Amino acid sequence: MRYYPVFLDLAGQPCTVLGDGKFAVEKAAALREAGANVTVIPAREYRPGILTGARLVVDASEDPEVNRQSWDEAEKAGILINVVDRPEQCRFIAPAIVRRDPLLVAISTSGESPFLASMLRARIERWLGDEWGPFVALVGDVRRRLRRQGLPISEQTRVYRQLLNSDVRSLIRGRKTAQANRLAAQIAAGHGNGAGLVALVGAGPGDPDLMTVKARELIADADYVLHDALIAPETLALSGPDTRLENVGTRGGRHDKARQSTINARLIELARAGHRVVRLKGGDPFVFGRGGEELDDLRRAGIDVLIVPGITSAFAAPAALGIPVTKRGVASSVAITTAQGAGSLDRLADLARSADTLVVLMALGELDQVAAVLARAVGGSRPAAVIGNATLPSQRSVTGTLDRIARMAADAAIEAPATLVVGDVVAVEQVAGLERIAL
Repeated sequence: MRYYPVFLDLAGQPCTVLGDGKFAVEKAAALREAGANVTVIPAREYRPGILTGARLVVDASEDPEVNRQSWDEAEKAGILINVVDRPEQCRFIAPAIVRRDPLLVAISTSGESPFLASMLRARIERWLGDEWGPFVALVGDVRRRLRRQGLPISEQTRVYRQLLNSDVRSLIRGRKTAQANRLAAQIAAGHGNGAGLVALVGAGPGDPDLMTVKARELIADADYVLHDALIAPETLALSGPDTRLENVGTRGGRHDKARQSTINARLIELARAGHRVVRLKGGDPFVFGRGGEELDDLRRAGIDVLIVPGITSAFAAPAALGIPVTKRGVASSVAITTAQGAGSLDRLADLARSADTLVVLMALGELDQVAAVLARAVGGSRPAAVIGNATLPSQRSVTGTLDRIARMAADAAIEAPATLVVGDVVAVEQVAGLERIAL
């Protein structure tokens, strides 16, 4: 790490800016905004010794000879100096700043690319809404109050975490300041020992970039994340440093699978202990994800529940291969089902005959039987595709006809989770550049 990041308190401190162009004006304005006493010296007026007494100097003269002399003078006097656009003549560099006073976020590329620093600033500004400034100030007030009370740091931290995960920020964003202050006071008075919460969160089809912003925030701030077995490691890596992960999923018919009643009981136990819990499920929690069963048990137990939808693989997997599940003139209806559970094979034929496109989730384990049933219902020449690990780098797929698709998937070593798509949309010319395996 070449640069040591630091925030300087320049209030009332003498600072000098060399130059009288656009850069000089901008640098002087930024220093004044930080409370510095700024002296601006045009390049033609620079003389050795003129920097004496300055705490910090910005040379924006764009004059190589002035740059050289100011650098030498500042170095000898031990004054911090930044010669604009000359990294080798900088004892400090000015980062791109996201301002949500009193919150400041500084971004630096160590001088490699001011453009990238600016782009990152714009992204963070979109994420950190205007409510973050007053929220930080409010948390600061709570912190001072708790410190006066002598509350231990561990208990203070519990309060801060609950404030972060509460509705305080959304109330501030909605300009309901009085309500936000009352809620913050209640949390502080209870020392963070409030009721827990369970969030039923959809992780999407696999790629973490396809998750909602809300899902990512909840995972980062959770005390516990109870997740399915097939959640991508990159998604679990979004959890906070103190978040505890519990794998409660099943994979490939394992005999050690956690029963749903055990999962529900664990969610209730953690919430009653005051924890913020994320139940992280692949795809969407309410599309063959047993989210409805968990929601029923949690509500009966009096637990607060937050529901965050996810992109279901029923749509994401075909899209990842360039297959539209509906298309004008080709398909105007779609049916979604699963190859798992009692009666799953019995309903396949009727669904295939009634919808233009059929999507079968979790199809790989029973693919031979599923394909045979569907072939009898709609014909063995019906176009079909199998997509495994959709949206992940390990995605693999095959396209063909129903009477050959199971063998093709086996030959291509398609891995679970896999999605079967059946219908004329599979035969439509696919998006250029999307990789697939086909015979």
